[in-house]
Amino acid sequence: MLLRSAVFLGVAAAAGLLTGGETDLPTSGAGAPAAGAGPGAVPGGAAGPGPLTGAPGARPQFPRGSPYRLEPMTSEGAPERVPAAKPAVRTRPILELPADASTASAMTLTFDDGPDPRYTPAILDTLARHGVRAMFFVCGEMAVDNQDLLRRMVAEGHVIGNHTWTHPLIPKLSRPALASEIGRTSEVVQQAVGTAPLWFRAPYGAWNRAAFEIGAELGMEPLAWTVDTLDWKEPGTATIVSRVLKQAAPGVIVLNHDAGGNRSQSVQALASYLPHLLGRGFRMTLPELPPR
Repeated sequence: MLLRSAVFLGVAAAAGLLTGGETDLPTSGAGAPAAGAGPGAVPGGAAGPGPLTGAPGARPQFPRGSPYRLEPMTSEGAPERVPAAKPAVRTRPILELPADASTASAMTLTFDDGPDPRYTPAILDTLARHGVRAMFFVCGEMAVDNQDLLRRMVAEGHVIGNHTWTHPLIPKLSRPALASEIGRTSEVVQQAVGTAPLWFRAPYGAWNRAAFEIGAELGMEPLAWTVDTLDWKEPGTATIVSRVLKQAAPGVIVLNHDAGGNRSQSVQALASYLPHLLGRGFRMTLPELPPR
């Protein structure tokens, strides 16, 4: 409950200084709609505007004494806990790994909408077979009943991200509804593995100001993608493999899915394209959190 309470307090405070959630979907940037993990899945979303070049926006500041300011709770004689640093509120998601020596020939594999016991274990098996770590952006409604898979992800070195609870179209939600979608998912992950997610991805790549603000309030950075396999359309294993191999390049973030429909093609495609990428000298890596 702590995460949910914190984010609702943060949202309530921001509401006095900022306008409500934006309603326009992004029109620039890479990416196509993700799989319909929740009801009412709609195509047409974008991965988000522009690469990570703009400076993050400033976080709202609340005066001391404000009823919405979060104060540390301490017991008599106990040292005061220093709150963890939160990221700045960005105006666009991170789309690719930074271009530097540490990311030369590096790519990141991501999987959305799970975990699904029909497909996620096979994906984890393939990653383990090749010694590769990846990111899994989970939906709370899937994670709550498959916490053993969350624990396996962490035990095998993967990173869990927040993908909301029901995979909604964010611009259509009120701020309190969005805060619940994000906060509840972070709670489930924290209960399962001991730590809350540090990365957030908007379903369909449909970002708005509220998503950036609430995600930052919960300590998460927004991550999108640069290569979309479009595997959610079930175009055939060979097509998925071809899309990844043709667009492979240093710094790209690849979007796959491990739930939200029949993902057998996604499972087979990963087993096919991953050894090819490694054979071409690419390294599968994880993004580093920007300084806070």
